[in-house]
Amino acid sequence: MPGPKDLDPSSSPRALLGAEIRHAREKAGLSQEDLGLRLFSSGSFIGQLEAGTRRMQPEYARMLDEVLGTEDFFARNCGASAKSKYPEHFAEAAEAEEGATTIREYASMLIPGLLQTPAYARAVCRAYQPTAPEEAIEELVVARMERARILDDPTRPLLWAVIDEAALRRMTGERAVMAGVLHHIAGLMRRNRAIVQVLPFDAGAHPAMQGCVKLMDCDDAPALVYLEGVGTGRLEDDPATVSRYRHYYELLTASALSPGKSLALIGAMAQDYAHEEHP
Repeated sequence: MPGPKDLDPSSSPRALLGAEIRHAREKAGLSQEDLGLRLFSSGSFIGQLEAGTRRMQPEYARMLDEVLGTEDFFARNCGASAKSKYPEHFAEAAEAEEGATTIREYASMLIPGLLQTPAYARAVCRAYQPTAPEEAIEELVVARMERARILDDPTRPLLWAVIDEAALRRMTGERAVMAGVLHHIAGLMRRNRAIVQVLPFDAGAHPAMQGCVKLMDCDDAPALVYLEGVGTGRLEDDPATVSRYRHYYELLTASALSPGKSLALIGAMAQDYAHEEHP
């Protein structure tokens, strides 16, 4: 695998911690693969920790201190690198999006976060937390819209989303909210900024019926898959696991409407919502 890049420790707490891991590992005479084995992980995972692209979890911090003889340095400092504006179960996946060259996502019951509008995101966040104060909801909405700014780049990442028809027909917020988010998606498609396919009801059973799947490819790191449920999620870099979900995603795209037919359907539904007709 390629050697570790030089890091700028001042760029972030996670980059600083990654530089310290690299320094302690090299001082101990261990390769990334050697250290990965001792942490019951992989060399690629160690490389991602050193590069600052993966979050340090407390259990790994404790094992690093034990294996590298750093007393409690990593255990004491992993908290600063783990701070995030995103929910804990999603923070690592959100941060991985920033470095991804390609993002492939299947959404079953809601429109993917990168394609949401503020009004739609607000309705979703309020449904998740019906008793939360407005300030807390607005913080979540702002964080979600900041994530979507990666689409401001005209070339990367490539976003390819398969959206279940159920997510388009479930009215989230008022009809104007649904009309707005569908117009927004159609606009991204027309500007060639996103590939979107609708998985229609008549496609029948499929391999991702039990949840949402996000696949992320990067230039200088292993591919990742993020699996999400209600209030929970996990990020995997095991090649066999990623390959299995990539195969599932290919099956989904084969069963979904073409991008052209999907755009026509999304546009028609946006008009239906805007004119207060049942789509």
